[in-house]
Amino acid sequence: MKFNIEAKSSTAKARAGSIVTNRGVIQTPVFMPVGTLGTVKGLNQKMLNEELKAPVILGNTYHLYLRPGPDILHSAGGLHDFIGWDQHLLTDSGGYQVYSLSNMRKITEEGVWFRSHIDGSKHFFSPENVMDIQRTIGADFIMAFDECPPYPAEKDYVRKSMHLTHRWIKRCINRFGETEPLYGHPQYLLPIVQGGTYPDLRKESASYMSELDLPANAIGGLSVGEPSDLLYEMTDLCTDFLPASKPRYLMGVGTPADLLECIDRGIDMFDCVLPTRNARHGLVYTSEGIINIKNAKWADDHSPLDANATSELSRNHSRAYVRHLFHTGEFLGPQIASMHNLSFYLWLVRKAREKIVAGEFPTWKKSMMASIVRRL
Repeated sequence: MKFNIEAKSSTAKARAGSIVTNRGVIQTPVFMPVGTLGTVKGLNQKMLNEELKAPVILGNTYHLYLRPGPDILHSAGGLHDFIGWDQHLLTDSGGYQVYSLSNMRKITEEGVWFRSHIDGSKHFFSPENVMDIQRTIGADFIMAFDECPPYPAEKDYVRKSMHLTHRWIKRCINRFGETEPLYGHPQYLLPIVQGGTYPDLRKESASYMSELDLPANAIGGLSVGEPSDLLYEMTDLCTDFLPASKPRYLMGVGTPADLLECIDRGIDMFDCVLPTRNARHGLVYTSEGIINIKNAKWADDHSPLDANATSELSRNHSRAYVRHLFHTGEFLGPQIASMHNLSFYLWLVRKAREKIVAGEFPTWKKSMMASIVRRL
């Protein structure tokens, strides 16, 4: 894997780059749609590939481990073949999902005992078997097993949690080195910076992960309830200590405004469920602002969802029509909204890249921020 930086913003940390693997090139900044169970909800792979041209989608180790299970994925030839996807895949380690099962898990030095949210059955994740599971899933980018502390949390707890994550990454690296990819494509292990919202802990964790010299670095434990100013402050601090020569991935973030603010702070890779989750409830992101498509004000509005959209679907369906679909319970409504929101997110990061290359990012960001946070 190679990472090339092709342009930098003159007034901030924003940069345009490209990640090169044997599957192809990922231009950065990049937004990666979330397909937790091997599918981006409501969309098929043809939509993602041909219409959205998404270079990476996500799967989740915890969920794929429970269903359909590693044995079925292995017999299918890995997740790529199982879902019919030949672009890049990234899998989260399941650490965040285990974190969310706060009443159904027990954390030890060895790993985490947890109960399935499906049937209550008992399971164990360790740094070693999470590496083995992700080898079987076969994603291109795989995440180290970490503990994600809640917000807010006492500093002593966050410090102990961070040091546990540091010990676990060493075990992940050892197990990763003892095993081989199964399906003819290399896999890349990424560590995850933790430390909550404590600047000294974030600095310590970012410095520690940097020294491991892995192909890219991730920032975790944010977007878990902290205010936006803390999200931006911690992101800015982490990118000060993560190597500029490696891609930086901010996990689980965020709104369109979050993307632009964090690109400004040196982030290259993003994922978030917001564009599809909110779409299913009728929230539509556009270059002019945010629309609640269920509102009566759109009932007779025959303008497109977003006149500036690059997606043909977004240009060809009116606000009135999509509102009608939601109010009549047609599945097509959430599908169009999901497709549109992902198209907008991908357009936004591509436009940011274009403006970085042109040397116009700071001015463009300022004007764009004023639009995308507005409620229409």
